Amino acid sequence: MYYNRKNSKEEMLKNSMNFAPLLLLQLLLIAIAVQYSTADESFDVRQHLSTVSRYGIVKDIADDSFVPSLNLDQCTPIHLNLVARHGTRAPTKKRIRELEAFAIRLEVLVRDVKEQKQSLDKIPAWLMGWNSPWKGKSTGGELISEGEDELYHLGIRVREQFPSLFSEEYHPAIYSIKATQVPRASASAVAFGMGLFSGKGKLGPGGHRAFAVTSESRASDTVLRFHDCCQSYKDFRRSQEPTVKKLKEPILDEITHELVKQYGLNFTKQDVSSLWFLCKQEASLLNITNQACSLFSPAEVSLLEWADDLELFILKGYGNSLNYRMGVPLLEDVIQSMEQAIKAKEEGYAPGSYEKARLRFAHAETLLPFSCLIGLFLEESEFELIQREQTLQYPPKPPKTRNWRGNLVAPFAGNNMLVLYSCTSDNSSKYFVKVLHNERPIPIPGCNGSDSCPFEVFKERIAAPHLKHDYNSLCNVNSEQEKKDSSPSMFSQMFGWIFSQKNSDTPTQKVEL
Repeated sequence: MYYNRKNSKEEMLKNSMNFAPLLLLQLLLIAIAVQYSTADESFDVRQHLSTVSRYGIVKDIADDSFVPSLNLDQCTPIHLNLVARHGTRAPTKKRIRELEAFAIRLEVLVRDVKEQKQSLDKIPAWLMGWNSPWKGKSTGGELISEGEDELYHLGIRVREQFPSLFSEEYHPAIYSIKATQVPRASASAVAFGMGLFSGKGKLGPGGHRAFAVTSESRASDTVLRFHDCCQSYKDFRRSQEPTVKKLKEPILDEITHELVKQYGLNFTKQDVSSLWFLCKQEASLLNITNQACSLFSPAEVSLLEWADDLELFILKGYGNSLNYRMGVPLLEDVIQSMEQAIKAKEEGYAPGSYEKARLRFAHAETLLPFSCLIGLFLEESEFELIQREQTLQYPPKPPKTRNWRGNLVAPFAGNNMLVLYSCTSDNSSKYFVKVLHNERPIPIPGCNGSDSCPFEVFKERIAAPHLKHDYNSLCNVNSEQEKKDSSPSMFSQMFGWIFSQKNSDTPTQKVEL
């Protein structure tokens, strides 16, 4: 009897430990629900879609308490660096196929309810007979009209904000426009250029003009597609995906349980993940919020958004220094362009003989690391940790507030502008760098919380700790060392081939944003 009682106690303890995380998550959902209960009518799911957010919906969500702390009225902008993500895009081909498969899955779930002669009253009408809006499309990932509009009007606003920078006659050496070879990025560059130079040419009723957009090969573009050329990063990302999945699992478990109870359909965690993806696509691309998104409460949306932001943090943000250190070629390019602008100013170059803007169009995988390199979305204490190459804590769960939000860090058409100013006042420094994120001044921990600081301070305090790292060493050191240290035997090669064939049908989890 003693052993039975002991085993019983151990079993009870084990069960209570398994139940504890779910209980904690239920309490968390209640806390978030209380927070949103008085504001359900004003809750806009389109503002909670992480990196799938439309620019116009989220660009003005910011900390209004921040006041630009440096007066640059006696300064003149002499150069602008822009790093922008492409605009709103269609789902990729892979995602389109997944949505078509999900339509079949929903059909099976509804049929199961009918076969069990259960009531269909709980099932939302839209869900019965649902088909993907992208059904039958053989292509995907392209910039859609909303994305064109985002970049076109961004170009107009940039010119209006910095008229002195864009007063010159266009020349590619003065206004350098670069994009990755991915069509949605180059299309974004074209849309931006059409807005930036509208009325400056003689083409059509809009007075458009031709301009050049240049790209490097995907295989060697270490400035804008450094993530694609970095083997160490690919290995790291692959190693962390199980960790991310495990961190997200309790949230999916709890929400799955709630949806099964509420709608009477035997949803799995994968189904809930697909419904959340569908919600984001419908809300962002089609402005449909009363179908997939309506299945989730504001509290559940907030937790799903946090889970997306957490994945972003771990795999593409401050979760590991390699995520952003591999962006050193881009940071070097930005610093070099500023130094060239200062030299042109100091040596009195003639107008029209030097670059005034370097404009780049790429991906979330470009914008996110660059934001981390210059220390955005950090408290000053966290910035000090980054400088010492120490890890940061994960973004806190709702209802706690957090700086790291995908909808602000890298929405569609999200952007960083670094504006170099020449000052003629009694300032101790002649040149200042001002940072704008999504067109708004943003505090820079490396500049003591200001949105501006002397160029030399920016260069030495923010850029230099990163620029001491070499891209090739960061990204190829492991693979190069393996080549030097070992030459695999025929036996190990044979085993490697067998297992690679076995796993060759396993789909990759990488999704480029």
